[in-house]
Amino acid sequence: MHSGEPKDHEVCAQNDSNAVSASFRHRVLISVFRFPFSVFHFLFSIFHFPVSALGNMQSKPTMTLDRVLSRFGLASRRDARQAIQAGRVKVNGKVVRDADLWVSPDQVTLHLDGQRLKPARKSYLVFYKPKGVITSHGDPGERKTIYEYLKEIGKWVSPVGRLDKDTSGLLLLTNDTEFADHVTNPLSKVLKTYLVKTSGLLSDEIVVRLNAGVEMKRGDMASPVSVRRLEDRGKYTWLEIVLAEGKNREVRRMIEAVGFKVLKLVRTGLGPLTLQGLEVGKWRELTPAEIASLRRSSHRQEPQRPY
Repeated sequence: MHSGEPKDHEVCAQNDSNAVSASFRHRVLISVFRFPFSVFHFLFSIFHFPVSALGNMQSKPTMTLDRVLSRFGLASRRDARQAIQAGRVKVNGKVVRDADLWVSPDQVTLHLDGQRLKPARKSYLVFYKPKGVITSHGDPGERKTIYEYLKEIGKWVSPVGRLDKDTSGLLLLTNDTEFADHVTNPLSKVLKTYLVKTSGLLSDEIVVRLNAGVEMKRGDMASPVSVRRLEDRGKYTWLEIVLAEGKNREVRRMIEAVGFKVLKLVRTGLGPLTLQGLEVGKWRELTPAEIASLRRSSHRQEPQRPY
C-alpha cells in the first residue's frame, strides 16, 4: 500500500461528511425560504386577518358620503349634508341620513331624488373675485355671492380655499376634491401671491421683520416666503407678499402685527395662475398644462404692478 493514498475508512468518513454538509445546507435553504411565509401566516393568525381577505382590501370605504356627493356634482359638502339629512339620498337602494357614513365611491350606487348620480365632468376655473362679494353659496344677509357671476357652471364647483369679502383677486374653483385637497395641503407648498396696500409708509426695518416672520395677535406665527416692497406712493406702501400656507386672514393679521392696517388686498397669483387677461367678475377654465402644473409643484410668477 502506498503511503500517499487515503485509507478506505478515511474515504468513507469524507463521503459521510460531504453528505451531512449537503443535507445541512439543504435544510438551511428551505428554512430561509420558509421563514418569511411562516412569520406572515403567524401574524395574520394573531390578528384574525385571513390571507384570503387581501384580495378585497381595495373595496374598503375610502370617503364620507357627503364628500362623495360633492365629488359627483353637488356644489358643496354643505349642500350634500343637507340633502342626506333630509332623506333625499339612497345608497344601494336604501335611504341613508348619515352624512359621515364611509363608502367606496366605485362600489356603491347612489340616487338623489330618485335619479342615479354619476360623477360630473371635472371642472377647473379661475375667477377674478370682486371686492365686497362672498364665496359661500347663500347668505342670510343677502350679500352678493360669487355664484351670481358664475351662473350655471357655479352649480358644479366650489372654491379651493377662501377669500374674505374685502379681498379681491384670483379664486380657484373645482369639483375635483382630490385636486382641491392637494392645492390646499401645506405640504404641497402651492404659492399664493398678494398685492398689499398698507395704511402708512413701511420702513426697511419693518419689511425685514415681516420677511423674518412675525407673531400675530392669536399667538401663531406668520412665516411668509417673501415680502417685497414694490413702491411707496404718497403716504402708502405697496407690497408683494408670497405665502406657502393658508392661515385665516394671514396677510391682514401680519400687517396688523407690525402696527399697520391693510387698505387693499388683491390675490394676484396661485401657483402658475395669474389674473392676466381676466377682467373683474369674469372667469375662465384652466388649461390642461395649468392643471398638471398645479398637481406637480409650486410656482412663482412675476408680480403685477399696483392697481
